[in-house]
Amino acid sequence: MSAFDAAISRMSDEPKVWLITGVAGFIGSNLLEKLLQNNQQVIGMDNFSTGRAENLREVLSGIKASQRGKFRFVEGDIRQLSTCEEVCRGVDYVLHQAALGSVPRSVEDPISSNETNVSGFLNMLVASRNEKVKRFVYASSSAIYGDDPGLPKIEEQTGQPLSPYAVTKSVNELYANVFWRNYGLEVVGLRYFNVFGPRQDPHGAYAAVIPRWIMNMCDNETPVINGDGSVSRDFCYVANVVQANLLAASCSNSEAIGECFNIALQRRATLKELFDIIRCNLLPDFPHLSELRPCHREFRLGDIPHSLADISKARFVLGYVPSHTLEEGMKTTVEWFKQRCPGGGRK
Repeated sequence: MSAFDAAISRMSDEPKVWLITGVAGFIGSNLLEKLLQNNQQVIGMDNFSTGRAENLREVLSGIKASQRGKFRFVEGDIRQLSTCEEVCRGVDYVLHQAALGSVPRSVEDPISSNETNVSGFLNMLVASRNEKVKRFVYASSSAIYGDDPGLPKIEEQTGQPLSPYAVTKSVNELYANVFWRNYGLEVVGLRYFNVFGPRQDPHGAYAAVIPRWIMNMCDNETPVINGDGSVSRDFCYVANVVQANLLAASCSNSEAIGECFNIALQRRATLKELFDIIRCNLLPDFPHLSELRPCHREFRLGDIPHSLADISKARFVLGYVPSHTLEEGMKTTVEWFKQRCPGGGRK
């Protein structure tokens, strides 16, 4: 039995109370779905700045009525300490996903990113400490590695941040470690590497590349590649991230506490390769894409040229073993988005 299977089995035997911040977001809603499917009590908080009510509706419509009854939603903002304390009351585990993501967004508006990602994060730590939460699992980022050129990325070696977003995530890790050392709050950080999957927002100026490209191709629009296509990333399907969160919360290995872990596949794909994988998945329903070529523009400010994770620490300490490859995750992701294209896909 895998570590994740064992964790799910323990959850079923001993249900807990979980808090998910950013629950209406892409990752938050996937966490909600998994927890409710396993009969956990879940409190979710979101202010809908980037999360969407339709994500919650989709999750709740796809599960049993008895499971829906185990979910309580609070519309609130992590920038308000009193709200954070309210939602932390009686909670066993916090899965903190709420943040203003996107490197370009932070470059354009560093103040808003800091208010949410640093001040809001600190509020959640204080509330979790005050309400005696058992463990605080939080979303960090591969942006932590900054200008460090080494590949693969290992947790103990980071460089200088290249964006305000990266600074906020670095501060999160520092604050979390201080709360562990000073107050005994059990914290575990997860450094996500380019997460993708169903419910990721394809729209807006700060949309992630995978959902944006899928919808571009479905709408017969030309995808844009920043740079020459050689930029590479360690793309990680959302089910792997869900697994990591639940393992981090339930792990009995004391070596996990106060640590941060890379959550990825330990496999690199260039943007050109990514374009081809998405196009191949869409071709059966959109044959005209065989002639489609991307448009190229200048490299994006604040980005790094390459990213690849070493996930051996997460494997050894948490028992993390990715369940989905890039291709497996992309097949499911494309199918989800295709059903939401006009006409649900066209020949």
